[in-house]
Amino acid sequence: QVQLVESGGGLVQSGGSLRLSCAASGGAFSSYTMGWFRQAPGKEREFVGSINWSGVSTSYADSVKGRFTISRDNAKNTVYLEMTSLKPEDTAVYYCAARIHIIVLTTTTQYNYWGQGTQVTVSS
Repeated sequence: QVQLVESGGGLVQSGGSLRLSCAASGGAFSSYTMGWFRQAPGKEREFVGSINWSGVSTSYADSVKGRFTISRDNAKNTVYLEMTSLKPEDTAVYYCAARIHIIVLTTTTQYNYWGQGTQVTVSS
């Protein structure tokens, strides 16, 4: 069973940048497809981005395409979410998720491991 711990959240001004990290332990990290999701108050958890086991394949929500980049370092058991040109509507708790798979996964029900989340707040 894999454990996931997110870090790197915080308060940033509109137009700023943040890099989130998700450290995994307890599993064969390189076997996992990794995903980032976010949940704003009163809203459902939504897909942000996903990266396959090798890092070759990625997928992004339209709302973040061109601004966010997901990457992974299998030697460090860590997946990253680089966020640029942040907007107030990006404010949410950001979660990383994992599942043993070979392709990117884009829905919450496809993942079976979740972190506790990290808060990102973008001020206008």
